[in-house]
Amino acid sequence: MTNTPKTPLPRVSSDEMGALLHLRGQSLNKGDPLSLPLVGTSAYHLPGRPDGSAAYGRADNPTWDHLEQMLAHLEQAPVVSFPSGMAAISAALFATLKAGDRLLIPADGYYITRRLCERFLAPLGVMVVERPTPVFATDGFDGFDVVFIESPSNPGLDMVDIAAVAALVRGAGGITIADNTTLTPLGQRPLDLGVDIVVASDTKAMGGHSDLLMGHVASRRDDLIEAMREWRTLSGSIPGPQTAWLLHRGMETLDVRYDRMCRSAQILAERLAELPDGPAVRYPGLVGDPAHALSMAQCRRTGFLMSLTFDTEARAEHFIDSCPLIRPATSFGSVHTSAERRARWGDDVPAGFVRVSVGIEPVEELWAAFAQAVG
Repeated sequence: MTNTPKTPLPRVSSDEMGALLHLRGQSLNKGDPLSLPLVGTSAYHLPGRPDGSAAYGRADNPTWDHLEQMLAHLEQAPVVSFPSGMAAISAALFATLKAGDRLLIPADGYYITRRLCERFLAPLGVMVVERPTPVFATDGFDGFDVVFIESPSNPGLDMVDIAAVAALVRGAGGITIADNTTLTPLGQRPLDLGVDIVVASDTKAMGGHSDLLMGHVASRRDDLIEAMREWRTLSGSIPGPQTAWLLHRGMETLDVRYDRMCRSAQILAERLAELPDGPAVRYPGLVGDPAHALSMAQCRRTGFLMSLTFDTEARAEHFIDSCPLIRPATSFGSVHTSAERRARWGDDVPAGFVRVSVGIEPVEELWAAFAQAVG
């Protein structure tokens, strides 16, 4: 049993993260506050004719602007922020689809994305097709206007070759959207792999403290980023300035938190996999995991999420309820380790399937608590 990952994990460079922490500071004047000002206003001083200055709170806010600069630094692309991850996903879909278009989505991805498509896009005349992630590219992408990728899938942690899919979709004349919530820009860069739009829930690891709801979109195509920004302004799907301020503050510790979470997840997954009567473990960082090869090829980190499949629902519930360092919650990416039995929400997984989000607790304390709860 080892306390270090068997496979070296690539990291975001220190230069990149140092620049992130000082991004706003480079533009400060003498006497300006070091911390980001929180600007809460619906109206701006606007004498004379409109000239492109900030005009109204539904379209402009300097707190958003600074947050989006930080997000854009990580994504290496223009960013538009939203009040939740689903708001970001909605913007990407409604800005790229129209009646008569065909949309491909993962059958085993986040279930709320599927519900949004079934409940609102399909009645508007969008043909919605579902495929499981392990066979996502099998039948090709001809005839699809938009292809929505989730890799790793939530909650199964299966992966697709993002670069290959993006190239095939582009060759067929379509647009690719990738949900990168589970890995964040520190773990994976779908835009670098050829994807047209990245969406993410910043509610999770980006904020990291279970105290905000936010999301963002990123794209290197000017037409797409402007369409999604227009969707935000016209629909009113705007983040609150205080929430944007909280996310900006949370992101300043993202690198430290994310590194701890990923390293701990690797150690815990390796140890859990060695237990003779333990649960079945899925974690892309494990050499024998079905997603391992793709993870090593296209990801910078293997993430903080793992799945544990117990032989019974009772054992799964016992693990969650008896572990003092697990919070039973239906989210992930927090500083607190959390877990939930996903079948209770209708996911197509075994009754004993548990999604675990590893937090920043000391790994040896976590292991002791896990080992006792599993036993």
